Amino acid sequence: MGKADRQTEHSPLPLALTMGDPAGIGLDITLAAYQGRESNAAPPFYIHADPALLTRRAAQIGIELSLQIIDHSGRTANMFADQVTEAFTSAFPVVPLATHVKATAGKPDAASAAATLSSIERSVEDVHLGYASAVVTNPIAKDVLYAAGFSHPGHTEYLAALAHTYWGTACQSVMMLAAEEMRVVPATIHIPLKDVPAALTPAMLRTTLGIVLKSMKDDFGITRPRVVCAGLNPHAGENGAIGMEDREIIAPVIAELNAAGHDVSGPLPADTMFHADARAGVDCIVAMYHDQALIPIKTLAFDRGVNVTLGLPFVRTSPDHGTAFSIAGSGQANPRSLIEALKLAQTIARTRARTA
Repeated sequence: MGKADRQTEHSPLPLALTMGDPAGIGLDITLAAYQGRESNAAPPFYIHADPALLTRRAAQIGIELSLQIIDHSGRTANMFADQVTEAFTSAFPVVPLATHVKATAGKPDAASAAATLSSIERSVEDVHLGYASAVVTNPIAKDVLYAAGFSHPGHTEYLAALAHTYWGTACQSVMMLAAEEMRVVPATIHIPLKDVPAALTPAMLRTTLGIVLKSMKDDFGITRPRVVCAGLNPHAGENGAIGMEDREIIAPVIAELNAAGHDVSGPLPADTMFHADARAGVDCIVAMYHDQALIPIKTLAFDRGVNVTLGLPFVRTSPDHGTAFSIAGSGQANPRSLIEALKLAQTIARTRARTA
């Protein structure tokens, strides 16, 4: 069992929460999630952040807050976990960043980029060293990071690069949105709709579905997962009458996987596969493009969806929304998605620990 998969004999390893963009709602929902920790049954978590920044934001949104500064120095994973868990009952555990953050709610500033990235890197490092069981990330703003010279396409790609740094593993990541109603994966994500058909190659679908099937077993504990694929075209192409991609690209990959002993169905018409009866007994739906996947789950579970990154050597979840600068610091941000992300991270980490 590797360092990242250990659970202590004392307290279970806590969750490492990143700060996100300090001008966004990440701090607001973090503070609200901690304030309601008893009623929402949030698992113990700590944050890499500037304590002074947290204190200022708590005062701004009207939350009374006690902080407990947590230090790794001289502490084993067991000792650190016990310290976080003990503190969590009465004070929010914070591992201070090396620099102070002067961000103002609602006013994104590239000067905060280094602190945002440091919070992410240190959280991943904590999992690698066995201090935390999983990383839960608050929302970032890529354009703010780009203005500071950030070279990765996005949050997930940066996490994959950190996985390579700490685990020495090249990762192919897959985005999943999960809620009680469904789990859904978009095969293609942030690309123009006109580019989707060319991106849907047999090799890409084979890799994506392989990662999904493995995650269903390793992360969700489903021995024989049932996965259903949406078609790309209306009516899943109607046997070639409305486009050939479903018949010539998607269907053959599904046939290969079934021949190898997996339970994968499709391609099915997307307009009839997301209602309750159609979803019954389905463990994950793989859609062909971003909106085909996200519209159904955000319609059914807008405040409860969780973004899960599959394919990484560590557990990563995130709330399914952005920085919402327009309401940062107002106290209006809903912490529900973050709370669900914390709970799911703990569940996946425990499942991986059992099956490692």
